[in-house]
Amino acid sequence: MSHAAIADTVADRSPGSLHGAGLPRWSPYAIALGALALAVLVGTLGDLHSRIQWGLIAAALFVLGLYGASARVEGPRRAKDRLATSLVWAAFLLAVVPLVSLIWTTLTRGVKVLDVHFLTHSMGVVADTEPGGGIHHAIVGSLQQVGLATLIGAPIGVLTAIYLVEYGRGGLARAVTFFVDVMTGIPSIVAGLFILSLMLILKMQPFGFAGSLALAILMMPVVVRSTEEMLKLVPNELREASLALGVPKWRTILKVVLPASVGGIATGIVLAVARIAGETAPVLLLVFGNPFINNNPFEGAQASLPLYIYQQYANSAGSGAAYDRAWAASLTLIAFVMVLSLGARGIARWKAPKTGR
Repeated sequence: MSHAAIADTVADRSPGSLHGAGLPRWSPYAIALGALALAVLVGTLGDLHSRIQWGLIAAALFVLGLYGASARVEGPRRAKDRLATSLVWAAFLLAVVPLVSLIWTTLTRGVKVLDVHFLTHSMGVVADTEPGGGIHHAIVGSLQQVGLATLIGAPIGVLTAIYLVEYGRGGLARAVTFFVDVMTGIPSIVAGLFILSLMLILKMQPFGFAGSLALAILMMPVVVRSTEEMLKLVPNELREASLALGVPKWRTILKVVLPASVGGIATGIVLAVARIAGETAPVLLLVFGNPFINNNPFEGAQASLPLYIYQQYANSAGSGAAYDRAWAASLTLIAFVMVLSLGARGIARWKAPKTGR
């Protein structure tokens, strides 16, 4: 056997090589079970009543146990890889567990009163501490307020992004970018106070469209940022080919750039709608709430789902009926946002570029 073959054989058998000894496939599961059993033992002996503490202890023991076993059998390089993978999975579980717990709690408590009657009736003359009533007036208000906000914020956001990407040069573009960044981080209550100050100057009473204006302010920077990123992904070769054929720039944007990025733009708009659908502070300041159905967002106070949830919880006075209505309305709002998110993913897949084999 040649010296090169002997060297390759020795390298293959070394623990730190890519082809060295490895842990069995079942070893992570065995270590996980051992870590869980040890965490239960530690939690029982240490009188730890929280299952979350048990889970954190089990996760830490699993990461350390897998790293130690891999370092002993597979070498330090593979052990570091397993350590990084374990930490990523632990972070994923830490993020998912509260989400699953929240959805499960809302689902189990919200289905108590969630039925057709609840969705098709308003509170009317039903007191907050009494059973009965529904959220039809809040659904109507939310749909109208969010719909009007989308009609205002989405076109302005898309046009602003087109200007920044296709035409923006000089001081004006830098100023617009700066203010978009500032608007992205402002609290929702600030947008509500801005519209409220205008209402006080004009001596106007609360009405649904005022809430739409505040929600549009919160929506516009999200649309601008998402649309801007989508437009930047369009290859410059497409623009240059269109311009080389003598097509005006505005027509190139309309016929080439926007169709190529319409899927991402629509996704960004839908996600922005989902973001403003749960805002409570601007609606509380500007819309005020109404237990009756108000189909006219331009006159009189209106309800909305986030405001309804807040009012049922704040005015419940310990009533179980009000708490049940609040949880049912929360479940309805989560379902609404989930439908919008799934719709955004569907639009993105539908408008995604088709790749051939």
